[in-house]
Amino acid sequence: MTVLVEIAGLQLEGRHGALEAERESLQPFLYDVALELDEPAADELVHTVDYREVASLIREISGSREFHLLESLAGTIAGALLDRFPVDSATVRVRKPHVELGLPVDYTAASVRRERR
Repeated sequence: MTVLVEIAGLQLEGRHGALEAERESLQPFLYDVALELDEPAADELVHTVDYREVASLIREISGSREFHLLESLAGTIAGALLDRFPVDSATVRVRKPHVELGLPVDYTAASVRRERR
C-alpha cells in the first residue's frame, strides 16, 4: 500500500526570476509538495518522511541558489527529495505570487514530477 504525504503552501523567500531585477531582492514563493511512499509499517515517525526535514531541504535549496526558471527550481527540489528520502515519487509545484504580466494574475507556477526508476 502507498500513501501520499503533502505539504501545501510552504512560503519561503528567494531570489528567483528570469530577469535580473527579480533576483535583486527577496520575494515570496509558495511550495506545494506531494511525496508518494510506502505506507508506514508502524505508527512512528521513523517509518515515514518527517515534514520538517522536507521543509528544511526546500529552504536550503531555495536559499543557496538563484534560479532563472521556476521549472528549474521545482526540478532541482524534486530530484533532491528523491535523493534524500525513501519516496517513490516527488511532485513539486512552485508558485510565484508577485509577478508582473501587465494583467491581473494570482500567481504563476511550474510543477515537476520525478519518479524512482
